[in-house]
Amino acid sequence: MPMTLIKGTFQLVGASPDGDSVRFYPEDPQATKKAGLKVRLNSRGGMQLRLDAIDALETHYQARGTGGMWHQPSEFADAAAANLLKVLGFKTVTRDERGRVTSSTPIKVPGHILTRFADKYGRAVAFAFPGQRPGRSMDLSQVHLDVKTLKNSANYRQVADGLVYPTFYSLLYPDLREALAGAAVKARQDGLGLWPRDVTNSGFKLSSRRQLADELVILPKLFRRLVDYLALDESGGVSLTGFSDFLDTRNDRLFTVPDGHATEFETLVSVKRQTVNLTVEPERIVFIEA
Repeated sequence: MPMTLIKGTFQLVGASPDGDSVRFYPEDPQATKKAGLKVRLNSRGGMQLRLDAIDALETHYQARGTGGMWHQPSEFADAAAANLLKVLGFKTVTRDERGRVTSSTPIKVPGHILTRFADKYGRAVAFAFPGQRPGRSMDLSQVHLDVKTLKNSANYRQVADGLVYPTFYSLLYPDLREALAGAAVKARQDGLGLWPRDVTNSGFKLSSRRQLADELVILPKLFRRLVDYLALDESGGVSLTGFSDFLDTRNDRLFTVPDGHATEFETLVSVKRQTVNLTVEPERIVFIEA
């Protein structure tokens, strides 16, 4: 898959990195503009990355409307964040009570990313790598991301360690998707990371909002849809009577592999009274970009 190489450093102080996003500072301050990427930069030239093909448990999710801030079980959300920073080369990281990094050792680490576009929030959708790219590839050159190179990425490492869910979109090339899906299946079979506690496909009976935030380990996209739905109920209840209809309004289009069935997320979520489960494994779902 052809992608743009951008060299730079990962830096954490003042940011709140989690298991699938981190702050990156290009060597060339004009790198994103030269690459034609509509990325939002901070005052020091740093950009927020969204690591492609993975989704970590939410550490701070703002529900739509007046739903407030939510999170998923911190044990696995924090483990994914810590593992990502370790993979990128940070030795120690200190955070304040809000999760913001106050110090790190080292203060920055060299790295590079491969990217093609930015999401609607101005984050570069990227594969992140520690250190400099082997060989003589120049900054901003077009390079091919193959499966061998993919396995050196932090994205792949997070999946292989069982600390994030594979979450694929249609622009990701099939060979890369299949490699990541295989890593996820192996991590699940080996009982790594979050998988022994995952109830996405086995199902769960929702009884309280606290349960959703502190106990249930589920696919983050399903969590976000549940939170946005519950935010509509100002009484604090957890009735799922209208959840299927709510999902239908979101128009989360997708297709499943290997059968190629085109449908919407709502059709894959079974809701029976208060019991919910996803009927297809996460690695078999390919979402279509909005």
